Parts: sequence; C-alpha cells; structure tokens
Amino acid sequence: MHAAAREREVTLLDYGAGNVRSVRNAIKKLGWTIKDVECAADIANADKLIFPGVGAFGQAMTILEQRGYTQALKDYIQADRPFFGICLGLQLLFEGSEENGGCQGMGLIPGAVTHFDVTKGLPVPHIGWNDLLQKHPSTLLSQVGDRRVYFVHSYHATPTPQNSEWVLATSEYGGEFVAAVRRGNVYATQFHPEKSGAAGLDVLRGFLEPEATAALPAPAADGNGRPRGLAKRVIACLDVRANDSGDLVVTKGDQYDVRETGSTGEVRNLGMPVELAGRYFDEGADEVTFLNITGFRDFPLGDLPMLEVLRQASEGVFVPLTVGGGIREFTDSSGKHYSALQVAAEYFRSGADKVSIGSDAVYAVEAYLAGGGAKDGSTAIEQISRVYGAQAVVISIDPRRVYVAAPEDTPHHTVKTSKPGPKGEQYCWWQCTVKGGREGRDVDAVQLAKAVEDLGAGEILLNCIDNDGVGQGFDIELTDAVSAAVTIPVIASSGAGAPEHFSEVFHKTRAAAALAAGIFHRREVPISAVKAHLNSSGIPARTA
Repeated sequence: MHAAAREREVTLLDYGAGNVRSVRNAIKKLGWTIKDVECAADIANADKLIFPGVGAFGQAMTILEQRGYTQALKDYIQADRPFFGICLGLQLLFEGSEENGGCQGMGLIPGAVTHFDVTKGLPVPHIGWNDLLQKHPSTLLSQVGDRRVYFVHSYHATPTPQNSEWVLATSEYGGEFVAAVRRGNVYATQFHPEKSGAAGLDVLRGFLEPEATAALPAPAADGNGRPRGLAKRVIACLDVRANDSGDLVVTKGDQYDVRETGSTGEVRNLGMPVELAGRYFDEGADEVTFLNITGFRDFPLGDLPMLEVLRQASEGVFVPLTVGGGIREFTDSSGKHYSALQVAAEYFRSGADKVSIGSDAVYAVEAYLAGGGAKDGSTAIEQISRVYGAQAVVISIDPRRVYVAAPEDTPHHTVKTSKPGPKGEQYCWWQCTVKGGREGRDVDAVQLAKAVEDLGAGEILLNCIDNDGVGQGFDIELTDAVSAAVTIPVIASSGAGAPEHFSEVFHKTRAAAALAAGIFHRREVPISAVKAHLNSSGIPARTA
C-alpha cells in the first residue's frame, strides 16, 4: 500500500456480533479507510486499532479465544499502541464480568464489570443519552463539551482507587460508573461514539487525528444550568410499507388503517424511508425506528428493499436504528429453515442496532405462560438476547382497551380508569393483539411485559391501538401500569399531538422514552420544540 494511503488507514476488529456497520460508516465519513482483522498478525501490524465490542461478554471472549486474538490484543495494548475500544471493547479490558454467569476478561484494568442495581428503581439496561464527567483533559473528549453521548448497556465498571489511573470520564446512573478510560495511547468508551451524533464523530476524530485536536479543559459540571443526567429520549418512528407498486414508503393512519379514503384507496405515502430518517437525524431525533408493516412477510431474508433501507440510512444517520417486522424463524420455499437469530443477524449486519419483535412475542409468551414460566431457550427473544445482549431486543406491544365492571370479572391486570367504558364500566385491562392489531389474544399488556422481561428482552415499545393517530396524548394509564411492572425501559407510543403530551407521560409515568410518527412526518410539531419544552419543564432532553 502507498505510504500516503496507509496514513489514513485504521484497522477494525469486527468479530461478527452486532451492528458494526455504523462504526464503519463513521470512520469512512471522517475520511479514513478500513483494514479488517483477519488473523492475529493483523492486530500486531496495525497502526491504529478500533475494537467495537457488541453483544454479550462471554460470547465475545469465546470468539476472541477461538480466533487466537486475545493474546495479540493484550500485547498490542500493553505496548501502548493506538487503541480504541467501544462499549464491550471497554468492558473486556477489565478482569472479569458477572455477565453470562461470570466470565474472565483480559485483566488489563483492575476491577470487575457488574450489573446495574435494579433495586434502585432505574430501568435497566441503561439506554440513552447521558452526561460525561471528565476527570482529565484529553484529545479524545475535548470537543464533546457538555453534549450528551449515547449509552446502551446492562453491565458497567465502577471507578475505584485501583483503576483510577485509567479512568478518563464517568457518568451517573444510580451511582457513578466508568464512561471512558485512557492510559497513554489506549482509549475505550462505554458509550457508542458512532451512535452519538456530531459529538460522537468528534470523539472518533479525536482518536484518529489527535495531532489536529486540541486538548481543552473539561466542561463545567453544572451543564450550563440545563437538567442533567440521562435524557428522556424522543424517538421518530417510520411505519414502512410496500405500496401497490411494490415501493417501500413511509405511511401512517388511524388505528393502523394506512390507506387513503376515497376512490383510490392507495397506501398513504408520507415520504421515502431513507430521506425521512436523515431529516430526523438532522432535526435531533434521539433514535429512529423503522416498523415494516408490509403484510406478506413470508420470506424475511428476501426482504431486500428493507435491508437496503437500513444500509443506506446507516451511512448518514449516527443515532440508534431499530427495525421491526418479520424477526422470527421461518422455512423458505425450498424447505430450508432459518432461525430467528439468523434473521436478526442479517438486520444487524445491514445497520440495525436493535430489532423489534411483535406478534411472535405474544405467541412466545402464550407458550411461556402455558408452561408455568419455564424457559427452554428456543424463543426468538432468548436466542437474540443470548448472543447480542438484552439491549438489542425490543418487544412491540399492540394492545387495546377492554372494559369490565369490576376487577373480579377478569383474570387480567386491571386499573380503575378515568375514562369509563361505553356502559359506564369503571375498570379496564389491555388486550394484546397480533397481526397488526387485527386479532386479539388472551394475554394482557402487563402480563406480556413481565414475561418478555423474564425471557430476556431489554426494552418495550408500548403502542396503544385506541390512541393511534388521535393526537390527544399518550395513554397514561396504560404506560403507568406497564412501566411500573417491569425494570426494563418502556417507550410510550401512540397519541402524541403536542409537546405537552411528552412532558405529561414523563411526569406521570416511568417511561424512558416517547415515540411519535405522524406529527413529525407532517411537520405539525418539530422535534426541537419537543426538546425545548422538556428542558423548560425540568425534564432532561438532548438538544445537541
């Protein structure tokens, strides 16, 4: 290779777990080329090495050992050569982890990686945009300022006197945890710079081009007076469907009816998925969710247009991408069987950070409940969570209200409602549905949420068929009931029509995020207006 080209080359250790496409895209956006690690010698010969660890601790260590990378990595780092670990790439540097029943790490940094304490009342995984408390000046973090960065993890390292020489920055979530480490030319972050927007690109630039990055003093701890801590996320959702011509378009409807009224009856077209995703990234969305609501779904891995949407979107959208629709096992027309894990892996490789499971989660929970809560590892939730971590699995719940005169009239979880039923009923429960809301099942939303948490899901996307497209606010009673029943984060969805609806759901429930679609598509409410309103209401929100 020509010397000039080699100067702009970084070596990437991609061991095949999770979405590394976004890291690749971020590196390329900064004008660098990538050489992939194919053998241990590639690690030894690297000028700069990036290790984006994704997934579960035990799985990662097993793969590194099998490929003969562990000792090469340790030798490289101990020689103080330019190294940047991301997320699990930070955790693996420690002595070990509680994850997967207890695993040994590389032992380069004193301390163990432990699970967040769920008894403190905070949702786990820790998902979202949080502040950094920088302990020392560094070129890596010098351009971040007081901007938040994106975390998604259930396990964390704790700063101690024994590892203090390594700790570059910490963050707060039920206590202080290690957010970034540095010793010499070796860096690692618990947060994902490739998913942290412009701030994250500045972090990557600080590693790749330290000579061009000034080491500025750390920002003031007061965050310039804004609400600090983990921000409440504002998520833009794109319902994607094939129209009658076979093109994927972003659509939206009331109570899941996405066809225009009148003589044409065509699928409502609100824009093209990649273009809208890019617009929402520019406007400050904290995450972008693609829900593929196309009905056929008989061959998910043949859904090349949706995979291409992810690939193209991830080239310019540097916040988390979630995709839902068809994440399940299936057998193709030739009789070849594909597991849900294989299907999810293709979406991760195409640019998704998380996958959303809908109807199949309901069927899995029905079997789980019928078996007395026994788990055999066969469900899509368990398979994907085991390999990619709970944070990669979102469960999309589509419930509708069912009214009853008294709690004893149903075995399901009820609440006394402020919205009486058609016959004056004072109580209701929420029936889970499948097939895009067309079929109800004998499972309630609270039941389902508890069960999927036990099966290994890391987040819940809580829709509400009754409120969808109405614009009168989220179903507070539903969101409160579900978010109070689980320890994993809950995303409120369906019904947003004004910035005040976002602050209401955050003030009155434990929701970690709120999602909207139509009001953003039609530019009725700017994302920036929602963020400004939240911060003025004392609710932390990312604004840059």
